[in-house]
Amino acid sequence: MAVQQTQALPPQYVEDLQKDYGKQLTAATAAPFDTGKFAPSVAPQDAYQTQAYNLAGSGIGAYQPYITQAAAYTGPTGYQSFMSPYQQDVIDATMAEYDTQAAAGLTGIGQQAAMSGNLGGGREGVMRAQYQNKSDMNRALLQSGLLQQGFGQAQKAAQQAYMNQMQLAGTVPQLQAADVTGLGQMGATQQAQAQAQLDATREQNRMAAYEPYERLGYLGSGIASIASGMPGQYQSQVTPNPTPLQTALGTGSVLSGIYGNMRGNWSTPYQYNQG
Repeated sequence: MAVQQTQALPPQYVEDLQKDYGKQLTAATAAPFDTGKFAPSVAPQDAYQTQAYNLAGSGIGAYQPYITQAAAYTGPTGYQSFMSPYQQDVIDATMAEYDTQAAAGLTGIGQQAAMSGNLGGGREGVMRAQYQNKSDMNRALLQSGLLQQGFGQAQKAAQQAYMNQMQLAGTVPQLQAADVTGLGQMGATQQAQAQAQLDATREQNRMAAYEPYERLGYLGSGIASIASGMPGQYQSQVTPNPTPLQTALGTGSVLSGIYGNMRGNWSTPYQYNQG
């Protein structure tokens, strides 16, 4: 029994293209794929964000010094630091003037007694005693009034200082919070810009890494088109931001499919003639 084998071979230039393609495909896929060049990365915290974080931390309890100072203005002695240092001088000068006027009043009593013929008599003594008692009382009232006036002014000033400190205790944290917000927003803008630059660099590195595979894909598609006599179609595997694994699997699938089609288009038929 004789066996006759008929083999349909592609043109020589197609075989040469297929061999060259196979060598390039083997060389391209022989080395391990380095995905570290386009691994995802996160932009570090911006300096403004760091400043905002530190300011927020230091601002905790920032009101406490103002609360402590406000407490010093309360209680029995809170007014003392607001007493006028010139108050005693004012009191001394006022009382000295009062004493001068009081002495003049006593002189007038003597003159009246002399004119009425009671100089040195009991009536003059009674008039002097009454005058002195009233004068002493008025003097005491005047002095106490001056002291009370100084105390009232100091107490009012202490209360105003207390209110000012309490207002600062609420205002300072608000201002710090505004600074933290502003710094955080500026830092977030800068960080977003840095992240965009990292992403762009990552995409550039990824495209550069897959460029040889892209060329092989176009080449294989062209060879398959020539071998089959049909227009070649090739879809690029470089899409926005794929994961390294997805891209590697996609490229490998396309290359292996093209190579398989090329081999399949030129399969060897066998004819058997039995005689």
